[in-house]
Amino acid sequence: MAKVKPKVFHKMHVKTGDTVQVIAGKDKGKVGEVIKALPQDSRVIVKGVNIKTKHVKPQQEGESGRIVSQEYPIHSSNVMLYSTKQNIASRVCYTFTEDGKKVRMLKKTGEILDK
Repeated sequence: MAKVKPKVFHKMHVKTGDTVQVIAGKDKGKVGEVIKALPQDSRVIVKGVNIKTKHVKPQQEGESGRIVSQEYPIHSSNVMLYSTKQNIASRVCYTFTEDGKKVRMLKKTGEILDK
């Protein structure tokens, strides 16, 4: 019997809903929102980035095949958090608010991400 690998969830600096800028790869410089985070693979799906076309066969009789464009995952190390207010990409750091809650903050701008 083969050994079953335990699921490993990688710690990532981005979450679903964050605005990020791609810093490496063919879509370098593009800005988009994280649609889905995949912590098992340490990858994220960003809206409008890494779009591939997929040819889909007809499923039912009488239906025609089609070509679908969809976003594919990219590695989380290739994206950087982006400030929409000041239009600048920044690293993330962690700080505490007055009420003692730990929140994520952009280093360059001081903008707090978690509400």
